[in-house]
Amino acid sequence: MRKIRILVVDDAVVVRRMLTDTLAADPLLMVVGAAANGRIALQRVPQVNPDVVILDIEMPEMDGLETLGHLRKTYPRLPVIMFSTLTERGAAATMDALALGANDYVTKPANVGSAHQAIERIRAEMIPKILAFCAGAAGLKVSTAAPARPSPAARTGPPPVFPRLNSKVEIVAIGVSTGGPNALAELIPVIPADFPVPVVIVQHMPPIFTKLLAERLAARSYIPVEEGSSGQRLLAGRAYVAPGNYHMVVSREVNGAKIHTHQDPPENSCRPAVDVLFRSVAGSYRGGSLGVVMTGMGQDGLRGSEFIREAGGQVIVQDEASSVVWGMPGFVAQAGLADKILPLSDLGLEIVRRVGEGRNGRGWTPGALGAAERKGER
Repeated sequence: MRKIRILVVDDAVVVRRMLTDTLAADPLLMVVGAAANGRIALQRVPQVNPDVVILDIEMPEMDGLETLGHLRKTYPRLPVIMFSTLTERGAAATMDALALGANDYVTKPANVGSAHQAIERIRAEMIPKILAFCAGAAGLKVSTAAPARPSPAARTGPPPVFPRLNSKVEIVAIGVSTGGPNALAELIPVIPADFPVPVVIVQHMPPIFTKLLAERLAARSYIPVEEGSSGQRLLAGRAYVAPGNYHMVVSREVNGAKIHTHQDPPENSCRPAVDVLFRSVAGSYRGGSLGVVMTGMGQDGLRGSEFIREAGGQVIVQDEASSVVWGMPGFVAQAGLADKILPLSDLGLEIVRRVGEGRNGRGWTPGALGAAERKGER
């Protein structure tokens, strides 16, 4: 077993030092080099042979996006984690970086109160992602799951048996994390314009990022996509992304279904959390719930999927081969909670098929599906 080799790229001396000291203090990690801009970083990569690159976005001479483009041409499989600022400009650049092939991102600590708190933030957010992407390369066996209370995955004996209510799907709830923006960009455009139910989404992202994610999904999809807001009505044929730093729940009320947001404590170290959304969906829609758990680290969505299945609803998950990290969907599958395990390329069509069941000839058929399949023509 050897240590994971890290190259840190950031133009700020203070940030490079903080990253280097924090990461080097972990017994599994070793910082093998640092660079002040992308041009220097590209020269250092063949010299230090890193397992992962931590890459700033805004740098002189060659910024992070240009550097990433060169890295992907020469080192297509080298994990790259962007280290970005929590600003609209930083969020937009980070979304661009993910589309260009960055594996993930961590936002730079801001307004955390002290250097110690900043270091703790880096340790808590950066190190698990490094281990998730690089443990195999270093010969390590490291779980990507977040610590949690006893869960369905810990059960012994025969797999659980859940009721299946003979009910049409009335809502689709999606939970996703690491690798999610690109996965959603492939899945949501498959949903046809006349989709007869609402779609609610939790993507683990901070504020600003979730709004940009919704805007980018809307630009390439047949259905409108927006960031959810408290008191907003849930409408069929629309998708709602939970806002960063807020849990999102749904409720069925006298004047229709609505979204509500709140800032109760994080669950699974996440806010928004998939479990919170899924619980509310199961409580409000019972057997009409369809939960979809996609690529992501940890096990957020596991307990929520159990609620959906116990209420008589359905759960499908992304398979390991197409997931960036098979943590969230893997835990659901291993707990026996998944009705079906599918590659990302099939998930959208499966959602459309399941929503169409019980509706064909009675108000909706997936007539726009052909157009969705021709997404490449747009």
